[in-house]
Amino acid sequence: MKQSNALARISRRLTFCLAIAIALLNFQTSIHAQQAGRSTAIVLTLDGAIGPASASYIDNGLIEARARDAELVILEMDTPGGLDTSMRDIIQAILAMPVPVVTYVHPSGARAASAGTYIAYASHVAAMTPGTNLGAATPIQLGGGQSDPDEGTDRQEPASAGERKAVNDAVAYIRSLAELRGRNADWAEDAVRGAASLSAQAALERNVIQIVADNRADLLRQLHGMTVEIAGREHRIDTKGIAVTEIAPGLADKVLATITDPNVALILMMVGIYGLIFEFMNPGAMVPGTIGAISLLIGLYALAALPLDFAGAGLIVLGLALMVAEAFAPSFGILGMGGLLSFVLGAVILIDTDVPAFQINWSVIAALGVAGTAMIVVMARLGIRSHGIQVQTGEEELLGSRGEVLDWKNGKGHVFVHSERWSAEGPQALAKGAAIVVDAVNGLRLKVTREEPPDQ
Repeated sequence: MKQSNALARISRRLTFCLAIAIALLNFQTSIHAQQAGRSTAIVLTLDGAIGPASASYIDNGLIEARARDAELVILEMDTPGGLDTSMRDIIQAILAMPVPVVTYVHPSGARAASAGTYIAYASHVAAMTPGTNLGAATPIQLGGGQSDPDEGTDRQEPASAGERKAVNDAVAYIRSLAELRGRNADWAEDAVRGAASLSAQAALERNVIQIVADNRADLLRQLHGMTVEIAGREHRIDTKGIAVTEIAPGLADKVLATITDPNVALILMMVGIYGLIFEFMNPGAMVPGTIGAISLLIGLYALAALPLDFAGAGLIVLGLALMVAEAFAPSFGILGMGGLLSFVLGAVILIDTDVPAFQINWSVIAALGVAGTAMIVVMARLGIRSHGIQVQTGEEELLGSRGEVLDWKNGKGHVFVHSERWSAEGPQALAKGAAIVVDAVNGLRLKVTREEPPDQ
């Protein structure tokens, strides 16, 4: 009887534990189901000048949004402009998105100048925070020269044919984006031709943007229920209960942002060439050559991603070649100084853009010039010093050297010169131990003469 009661108690406990386990499993499954059914907004941040790293980061973020089947992407911007090629890469990625992309000029005090204006026009929805501005989209100053917010700027026709061509191309591009999104195309043209700029409220009133929002929560609230066109079909944005996920730049994007700074790229180039020069001057050192080769390759990769002036690039290549030549064929600094001058001139005109963030700093050029001068002075001094050192090896070492006869017969024999035994030829008669002088070297045979005693 006792055994039966014990079994019953164990059975009840097992049943109770099993019931709790099933309840917990159902609860967890319910939570996962709710999370799986919850829509997601991906938030990307564009802060600073637009370049190759920015384009890579945004492209990767949009790919991630597709993979997560996000409801929408919010691109928060604060940019003075940037490189034309990077801007177009970003716009192409936005236009290809199957979900809405919302550009949001944020926080208060931010701007979407120049290239940022094009990106705002390319997005499905454009929004701004009070206290922000956009505009000044003239291509010859993509670095973001701005006019006063709310003020139009008198149109000034470009002076040269090349500038007119660039402006007309930019006008056609931004108008096509405005017409695609159903926004104010005339003001977009003014932003290009006259560098016009608008505040947030003025941009809303002129149909340049659709929303003015105080913060991200306010933006999501106003986005709810909006309809946008994607691939020819209307899409209704649903932000009710939406989960917000921020995607920060990855390590690769941060590294790319660092090395595509023209100043860093130029420094890497110089470190690379100096490392190789030190390796050539001290064969087998390994460390300078390894660091130099890696730095040079990274520098070349970074410069390839930037808009280069071919004349500047050619001058830099010529300068590096002359500095390397100075290490192999010392010219007492002539080749080296010529190479340094060529390098500095090339660095000044190397980057073919007006974007301030992608200009080479004068202090960097000056520092590299001073470092190059110091290195050339060292190489020149070593070259001059080497000319004052007597040759210690080879044929030149033996000419004029003194020695003594070891054995001699009929104009031939052996002599002792520089602690070595040599075959020699010379006068018919020389006594053993006689002092001789080397007049010539013929292969492994010396031509000697009797050493005359000094005049008394």
